Amino acid sequence: MEDSLPQLDTSLFQPVDQQRLLPAVPPKHPPRILLLYGSNRERSYSRFLILEAERILRRLGAETRVFHPYALPLPDTVPDSHPEVQALRSAVEWSEGQVWCSPERHGAMTGVFKSQIDWIPLNSGAVRPTQGKTLALMQVCGGSQSFNTVNQLRILGRWMRMITIPNQSSLPKAFLEFDDEGRMKPSAYYDRVVDVMEELMKFTWLSRGCSDYLTDRYSERKESAEALSARVNQRSL
Repeated sequence: MEDSLPQLDTSLFQPVDQQRLLPAVPPKHPPRILLLYGSNRERSYSRFLILEAERILRRLGAETRVFHPYALPLPDTVPDSHPEVQALRSAVEWSEGQVWCSPERHGAMTGVFKSQIDWIPLNSGAVRPTQGKTLALMQVCGGSQSFNTVNQLRILGRWMRMITIPNQSSLPKAFLEFDDEGRMKPSAYYDRVVDVMEELMKFTWLSRGCSDYLTDRYSERKESAEALSARVNQRSL
């Protein structure tokens, strides 16, 4: 006997459509990956690590952009029409996946990094700029290895409704891992960064063309239907 679900709106409840998970015409362009980092220092290890990740992603076939936060104002200090804010938001909308990397400072991500996230709206009209995009997380540490920052970034990624991949990278004593030119030295840590970028590319390829369906929610369909019904009833009064 089939279980009844009396509180379920059956007109909005949809069994999984496997065909929508396999789009007939997948996107043809390379995966578009945006990379963000969290320090404005001249010798910034989070920037070095992001640039190393970018090189790997390009070898894996991605189209990439790095956003440099030097001139980005603090949130709420200028209108969101500021050119740097618009440049960041445009890059976010362009992207299909992202890489976030922040130094750990006082056991947390830096203000430079958090400011970038705070400028990205959850909603922009009918568009959710980050929903359904893939995300890879990394952090650099000045001392021994820690996972505080990647754990915080993972919470942020969930809040921004992103598909955050399982793998991640935490680089201890980052000052030992780069040469004078800012290139990462061969090591198990470098290999881990390659692992993370490979995984990001795989998840991005899998989700492209169906990310809207992957993040489509019954509760939101129900809320939208109720709001539409209320507007129609209001007009009929």
